[in-house]
Amino acid sequence: MHVRKPTIGLAAVLTVTFSLMGGQAVAAPSATASSEVADSAVAARVFTYDASGSAEFRSAVDRGAAIWNESVDAVELRPVATGQRANIRVLADNGWPRALPTTLGNGTVYIGRQAVDQGYNTIRISSHELGHILGLPDRKPGPCSSLMSGSTAGIACTNPYPNTVEKAEVEDNFSSALAHTGGAARSGVMIVD
Repeated sequence: MHVRKPTIGLAAVLTVTFSLMGGQAVAAPSATASSEVADSAVAARVFTYDASGSAEFRSAVDRGAAIWNESVDAVELRPVATGQRANIRVLADNGWPRALPTTLGNGTVYIGRQAVDQGYNTIRISSHELGHILGLPDRKPGPCSSLMSGSTAGIACTNPYPNTVEKAEVEDNFSSALAHTGGAARSGVMIVD
């Protein structure tokens, strides 16, 4: 036995009922309007960072965030406003640089003085560690042209910019996150280097 679902008839009855009751009928958004909303949502997802604990590395952290803002469209990193909670905390310590992503776009970055004392570039360190928060893994060993090659590029490497593949991966991570398929962030796993 086949049972018919009266969905079209029910929708028509409700529309007539609301119009008779003085209610306002609202048209469903068009495909174009939905597309425009989706495009603006993908345009830039804003994450705030708190570099107040980054000590002498504050300007390097700000520059690292600016580099990501210049490099990708899906994410914008902004300094946190006073009294607000940041998505990303940036701290200076005496260890090796590392990141602890909690979820995509959220976590803690440590700008370790050990690498700086060995001669590694502070802006590259900052950009690299922020890359982990944006869902990128280490790519070791790697050339200087790969930001995520980290320390394997050597102390002479000062390139703080993600390459084309790294940029595309961040864009994809956040497009995937918006589509609820998840990103590449390894939540709760400390990434050293």
